[in-house]
Amino acid sequence: MNFFEKITGADITKEFKSFESRAKKLPADYQEAWKKINSNLWQYSDFTGRNLMPILDGVLGLLEESAADGQGVQEVLGDDIKGFCAALTGEEGAKSYRDKWREQLNNNIAKKLSKLGG
Repeated sequence: MNFFEKITGADITKEFKSFESRAKKLPADYQEAWKKINSNLWQYSDFTGRNLMPILDGVLGLLEESAADGQGVQEVLGDDIKGFCAALTGEEGAKSYRDKWREQLNNNIAKKLSKLGG
């Protein structure tokens, strides 16, 4: 990836188009699950979305393998796709904007308090 692609996000666009073409080959119920997963994961994105690319690739791979094995989408993901996404990003260490801002605020408060006390 060159500097220009990184700045403009062209690398992410290419990768995302690849994901979408792979998802179109899935059965209809898997495609619907992919859409739900995709929409639920973006709240855990960093500013660029690059932190989600490996996660999305892994989830899509799981869906592809499960569909090829003939498993039902609910067998693989369960009933709670939102919970699945939260657990998935928690395992990968992805944080939402709210988590990042909370951490930053807590750090700033801790610094101010340490200056007052010492």
